[in-house]
Amino acid sequence: MGPMRAVRRGIRAGSAALLGLAVACQGVIPGTPPTDCPTSEPTAAQAAAILADATAATFETTQGSFTVELYGDVAPIATANFVALARCGFYESVTFHRVLAGFVAQAGDPNTRDNQGDFEGLGTGGPGYGFAIELPPEGLNYDPYVVAMANAGMANTNGSQFFICLADLSAQLPRSYTIFGRVSSGTEVVNAIGAVPVNDPLLGVPVDPVVINRIVIGAPESTPD
Repeated sequence: MGPMRAVRRGIRAGSAALLGLAVACQGVIPGTPPTDCPTSEPTAAQAAAILADATAATFETTQGSFTVELYGDVAPIATANFVALARCGFYESVTFHRVLAGFVAQAGDPNTRDNQGDFEGLGTGGPGYGFAIELPPEGLNYDPYVVAMANAGMANTNGSQFFICLADLSAQLPRSYTIFGRVSSGTEVVNAIGAVPVNDPLLGVPVDPVVINRIVIGAPESTPD
């Protein structure tokens, strides 16, 4: 089973699809200038500028906070795209809509801001555009707490959705999911998210929504443990 949750029928059949849907960004991280959400993936030059001061991301969720070390040198486009979306408030009030114990915790569907729980089309939302998969280099694997882009297994289907590995999935996943970070602190929070009760062990929709309140971008030394 791929780590992308699509429409209910597709998931039950073991398939996945990522649809790019236009979304309006809501909210701005307090203390930062208002930023428009991107309408396309960054260019290489834009990615370099975005990542100049973005080496970590702290997730503040209803389960607690955890920090992700960002791998901008490994996957500059995906990492910069994530940073740009986080800075414009795209992920605020978005939920971890799919949690499969011992597998993945997935988030990034903007449809979950207004629709929490299981609904038709859950897991199909995106930023309104897609971009190419940056294949992980040899030696970088889907280890526990690695963060990777969710996609439909086809070209240009990266978007806003991502997943956190809850176990060593290197033998289970094809090497077609862009790795852009790893949880560096707060792993106990990720473990708690991975253990929340869900509606069905195959669908993995949390009974009580796990909400991303905001994501703060910075450097590891400036982010809370």
